[in-house]
Parts: sequence; structure tokens; C-alpha cells
Amino acid sequence: MTDSFNPVLNPDKLSSMREEMREELYRILNFWSTEVYQKSSESFIGRIDNQGNKYPEAELGCVLISRILWTFSAAFKQENKQEYQKVASTAFQVLIDKFWDKTQGGLYWSVSANGKLLNGKKQAYAQGFGLYGLSEYYSAFGSKEALDYSQQLYAILEEKFYDARHGGYWEALDADWNQLADLRLSEKDKNYPKTMNTHLHILEPYANLFKYEPSEKLRVSLEELLKLFLNKIINSDSGHFDLFFERDWTAVYSGESYGHDIEGAWLMREAALLVKNPDLLDQVETASLRLVNGTLQEGTDLDGSLFNERQGENLDSDKHWWPQAEAMVGLMDAWEIDKKTSYLNQIELVWTFIKNYMIDLDKGEWFWRVDKNGSVVETEDKAGFWKCPYHNSRALIELIHRIDENLL
Repeated sequence: MTDSFNPVLNPDKLSSMREEMREELYRILNFWSTEVYQKSSESFIGRIDNQGNKYPEAELGCVLISRILWTFSAAFKQENKQEYQKVASTAFQVLIDKFWDKTQGGLYWSVSANGKLLNGKKQAYAQGFGLYGLSEYYSAFGSKEALDYSQQLYAILEEKFYDARHGGYWEALDADWNQLADLRLSEKDKNYPKTMNTHLHILEPYANLFKYEPSEKLRVSLEELLKLFLNKIINSDSGHFDLFFERDWTAVYSGESYGHDIEGAWLMREAALLVKNPDLLDQVETASLRLVNGTLQEGTDLDGSLFNERQGENLDSDKHWWPQAEAMVGLMDAWEIDKKTSYLNQIELVWTFIKNYMIDLDKGEWFWRVDKNGSVVETEDKAGFWKCPYHNSRALIELIHRIDENLL
């Protein structure tokens, strides 16, 4: 990267990019509010494939519904559109009516299209996303019920999942809070008791709840999580996140997930800014810049797009939708720390890649992934258990706000 090339700082170019992002945000929200949201049944389609075929009998995942809840709550706060409130309200009702364990508390993993329980395990990751969506719904609409469920989920994570001996949180428990043999989020994951991914998505909702309903207990939880990232989860040699851990935080898997590195960089700083600990913020900003710079040096193609991941010498050179979205926020956050123009130039490169290769102008939303040459991988879904609206919607909301506040 070089700081001598300076096209993005031109106000006209910035304003144009901001408007493109706003238009794309509308397109994404329109897809989810018309294609995925089902007004007739007051629910959601669990799967739409890349060709636009709908699967109304597909299972519904807690993570999908929670992310829809967060997205449309955040979108309403920005645009104040009643259709966004309706989608958010429906997601809230589906989450509580279909996923909330009325006896033990907490959120189940998945239900059928008609709400029958399919998988009753309690993933910490799912509790975190439930908390993320519910706390944003509270912020958008002032729902005391949503705040109560948010606080219940925080208590559950602290009482049921927290490891008092070594710190951090267990991956999963069964419906009755017993230990499980299989802790994985998905079949592609390694089966270990603690992961970077789950801790990142506990830090994220804890920060969101603290933003709207701060407490000293929650501040302490956030500080402890940030110290875990600094001292255990970030590999001190590579500067990347380690991914899987034993109970005592011994790292057991080597590899880099570039999207998580650059997403985690800005989510860590967001939390550090909220807790207002200057020494901790300095440490987090140093670590965040290292994560971003390492991703740029090792995980970025010549066109600015992010590769998926690396395992040893094996590079997965496909470009998935969500790392491209998170890269733009991580780069903007890095610019806010040290003001290098090269970070802004890189945002323009990523945004150009997204426009050229990731956005489906025909059927809506973004393609799940393209290969190194930009060809769409047709077998992936457009919406589904893991293909949700919050990464790209959130990135566009963040960029619009930050351009307005810092650059225009």
C-alpha cells in the first residue's frame, strides 16, 4: 500500500461511494423483506438457493432469525421505515415463540418451518446472537420485553457457559445445561471446548448491550473478554487469531481466517472504546492494526479482495461475501486509529470488487462466494442457515455513518 495515491479523499468520490452503499443497503433489505420474510405466515423462508428457488420446508436456525432481528432493528434506526419495523417485530416473535426454552431458558439451535423443535442444543454462539438481535431491537423500539430477554441471555452465558477456572466460555451445552460430546457449530469446525469464533460473537453482543444498558458487571465481562483476546486468542508470533483451544486455552489448530481477523479488529476496538480504559484501548488498537495489516499483507488479492483462509501452506483463494463486507469496516476503523490514506484506498478497492463480483443485480443480495477468478460458485445458497443479512447490511450502515462523521 502507498499513501501517495489519494483518490478516495476527494469529497465527490466519497459522496458517490456513500450513495452507492446506501442504494445497495436498500436492495439487500428489500430482498430480505420481500423474498425471505413471509407476510402470510408471519415467518421466514429457511432457504433460498443461488438460482432463487425457495424451500419453504427448510429448517429455521436461531442464528438466521437473530441476525434478521438485528439487521432490521438497525435498519429502522437509520431509515425509520415501517416495513423494517414489521420484519424486525416478526423476527422477535419467531425467536421468542419458537426458539426460547420456556422451561430452562435460553435459545435452541433450530426448529422446523412450522416451529417444531429439531435441535435443542444450546450453543453459546446462538445465545450471543440472540442477545445481539434482542438488544438492538430494544434500542430501536424501546421494548422492555426484549431488554428482559437480553439480560436473561447475559445471565445465562455467565452462569451456564462461563469457565470460572480458566476464563472464557464453553462452546455448547444440551437443552438441560449438561456437557455435550459434540460441541461444533458445523461439520467443518473442529471439536474443541473453546473457539475464537464463539468468543468474538459473545464480545459483540456484550458490547451492544453495554452500549444501550450499561452496568458495572457487564463492563467487567467486556474487559475480561478483551484481555482474553489480547493474551490468549491472538497468536503473539503471527498476530492472527488462533481458532480452536483446549479448556486451558492451549491453542490446538493453526490457520488464519482473514475475515475473522479483520472483523475482530474493529469489534475489539468498539468494545474497548465503550469500557473507557485508556491502557486497554491502547493495547487493543495496537493489536487491531496488526490484525488488519497482517490480513492486507497475507490474505488480500491484487484487486483488494480478501481470500477466505489459510491452513499451513494451503490457501483457500475463494472470496466469500462476508469477509469483503467486514474488510471495509475494519479498514475504516484502522484509518480512524492512524489516518493512513492507504486504508481508505483499500476500501475503494474492496467496494469495487463487491460491485463487480459479489452483488447479484439480477436476483438480489450477494453471492455467497466466487472463486479467485470471480466466477460464482453456483452451489451455495443466497439465504439460509448461515447466509444471513447482517454482515453486508451492517458493513454498509457502518460505512455510511463513518463517512458522514469523519470524511464529509
